[in-house]
Amino acid sequence: MPVEVSSVPEEAISSFIDVPYALNKNLKHWVPEPKSEVRALLSPAHPFWKHGRRRLFIARRNGVPAGCVAAIINDAHNRYYSDKCGFFGFFETADDAEVSSALLGAASAWLKEQGMDEVRGPMNPSTNESCGLLIDGFDSEPLLMMPYNPPYYAAHIENAGFAKVKDLLAFWRDAPPPLPERVEKIIARAVERNKICLRPINLKKFDSELAAIKDIYVHAWSENWGFVPVTDEEFSNIAKSFKPILKPEYVCMLEVDGKPAAFSFAAPDLNQAFAVTRGSLNPLNIIPFLLKLRSMNRGRLLMLGVKNEFRGKGLELVLIKQVIENSRKLGWTGGELSWILEDNFKIINVMEAVGCRLYKRYRIYSRSPA
Repeated sequence: MPVEVSSVPEEAISSFIDVPYALNKNLKHWVPEPKSEVRALLSPAHPFWKHGRRRLFIARRNGVPAGCVAAIINDAHNRYYSDKCGFFGFFETADDAEVSSALLGAASAWLKEQGMDEVRGPMNPSTNESCGLLIDGFDSEPLLMMPYNPPYYAAHIENAGFAKVKDLLAFWRDAPPPLPERVEKIIARAVERNKICLRPINLKKFDSELAAIKDIYVHAWSENWGFVPVTDEEFSNIAKSFKPILKPEYVCMLEVDGKPAAFSFAAPDLNQAFAVTRGSLNPLNIIPFLLKLRSMNRGRLLMLGVKNEFRGKGLELVLIKQVIENSRKLGWTGGELSWILEDNFKIINVMEAVGCRLYKRYRIYSRSPA
């Protein structure tokens, strides 16, 4: 039977959401994101879709879902870069070249109809959420908000005419080892030479702290490849999604001369708990889920940013030292620092200097929509 690809109407979005859970249920190391989170991300009410458009597709063979993909247009990206770039994301496929080719072809055709002259991805749906295709590091579970896929995905995407645009790197550090002596000396000099105030986030002043973090974020990430300024609503939505589990130790605020200069955000690896639920809570897994929430032993450093005017002062190292100390107090045995652009050599050098090792690599692909 030939592969049939059909677009998914909004009222049938559950069928789209269900595809990865059916395809990957026996995939070792795959951690299913809660279906409620995926539904919220794809909901038209999500702030991203105020400047984004999409068309969802499902591929079926013999009437059985064999893959899915979203064709996405991020109008904010195209305005920022004066671009006509479309994206693909939420890509899942059986190990069937006809299925993957048909899906990517359908997404590309729709994007071409909308006037796009490039197709890039995977983006789920943007760099502010999960993105990239895992191409190295398949032997362990993904951490919070990081993707996972079978090794064959890369060949399927490349055989469909896509080529590498950029790699995203994930580093790992075990918590126990002390920092090298030379790094400690750099940190000591940074603290001595600058009027540094390093403190945890004040959750009682969440809104004002969030405003300071967003200001640092915009300045620190503005020159990064793929950066698109987030709206206040998007940033608030991301922050509020973490607020129920937020502890002061997760966010470090760094001020120089009383001015907000840098921050870091590390979160516990909720995937350790999500793995118990297999995508949804029920009476049989609620207790194991709650117990796992209390025993999470690793985390992910999602964000670390320093304003341009405060760079070159060793503030990144000051923050990383504090993150490591906090992780020990929280009982974490180690953590992931991700993601980092492959050509962000300054931060890569910092990672290596503090004892991190590269352990996963993700790839963004691109092709013409023709």
